[in-house]
Amino acid sequence: MLNDPRSHGLWQATAPEPPATASLDREVSADVVVIGGGYTGMSCALHLAEAGRRVILLESREIGFGGAGRNVGLINAGLWLMPDDMIAALGSLHGGRLLRLLGDGPALVMDIIDRHRIDCELERSGTLHCAVGPAGLKEIKEREAQWQKRGAPVRVLDAEQTKARLGTPAYSGALLDERAGTLQPLAYARGLAQACLRAGVTIHTSSPVVAADRKGDGWTVRTAGGAVDAEWVVVATDAYGTGRWRSTRAEQVHLPYFNLATQPLSVDLLRTILPGREGAWDTRTILSSFRLDRSGRLVFGSVGALRNTGTAIHKAWARRALAKLYPQLGSIAFDHEWYGQIGMTTDALPRFHKFARNVVGFCGYNGRGISPGTVFGRELALLILGEQSEAQLPLQLSHLVEIPFIRAREAWYEIGAQLAHLASARS
Repeated sequence: MLNDPRSHGLWQATAPEPPATASLDREVSADVVVIGGGYTGMSCALHLAEAGRRVILLESREIGFGGAGRNVGLINAGLWLMPDDMIAALGSLHGGRLLRLLGDGPALVMDIIDRHRIDCELERSGTLHCAVGPAGLKEIKEREAQWQKRGAPVRVLDAEQTKARLGTPAYSGALLDERAGTLQPLAYARGLAQACLRAGVTIHTSSPVVAADRKGDGWTVRTAGGAVDAEWVVVATDAYGTGRWRSTRAEQVHLPYFNLATQPLSVDLLRTILPGREGAWDTRTILSSFRLDRSGRLVFGSVGALRNTGTAIHKAWARRALAKLYPQLGSIAFDHEWYGQIGMTTDALPRFHKFARNVVGFCGYNGRGISPGTVFGRELALLILGEQSEAQLPLQLSHLVEIPFIRAREAWYEIGAQLAHLASARS
């Protein structure tokens, strides 16, 4: 994508071609203009168009350019926070709503994939949150207890059961979440775009917004080549916000995350490594994630950026870590490498913003973009359609607060990940 093999790596190499789109070059009108071609923007546009609204979506670069096309591809339920912590932070009303919506989030993603026949390597076999030592085991048992009291199909596997699922004895247990799964994230994004087009959405790529002004009861949103008049504006830029809505970027620290993909594994290796094709990650602060793609490549990732000194450091760490996790791999080569940024809020919770009259958006997914992005896009559509009020949303209105010294914090995360990976084999 954009001639950079480290931007989207394996996902760019294996995703279906994107739909044909063009930049905005004239003045047009719609009921709603959606800014951002990620999961939130396209989910919102799709649900609005299916309800009969005229929608124009503006993407500054390409569909899935941001986190939607670079992430690991885990369709998780919930957020990083434990359920009880979400209730404590948001209150029983909004916290309960958010838990229910995001707990059902993977089902919404899978339903959209099924209804629109999106070819995105969907696996419904669940995810495994892998416990590192006694502390990790204690953490996942607490997660199990909190989710089970809310009726969620999650359970802790012991060390032997975990070994059978993963193919490695490295972990003391794992939390299996049967609601969850994996997909090819860029293929899902492009599939959503195709579904939007079929539903009647007009998509313009290479169309960054340069201005937005009130016009009567609505808005005029301008790009370098044209303009859209619309009653509603949806800001779905998440951590890539610029211009008038740059505040969505300023309230999120960018945490770098990289992935490396091996050559396709042999049939014999696939019998011993993630034979059920669950997606997995561990309980370390600087975590590792691993999963298989459709062709049997092992996708292995962690915190860090593949640039400058980080490229050699993180790749060397990954080889050491994989040698301890899966010695049967031997000296297998990496075919693809890429990295991106995770937008992290100060409290690990997403935000709902009303930027002005009829200008709304969600952001701040903290590494859980696939399911929450899809869910929040639908919720924005229901708000605009008048099928729910602001008071019925899963989040209360948030004030825009910029994080101080954000660039320094981001530099520290990037350097800190290098230092951690220099010092440890992370097995």
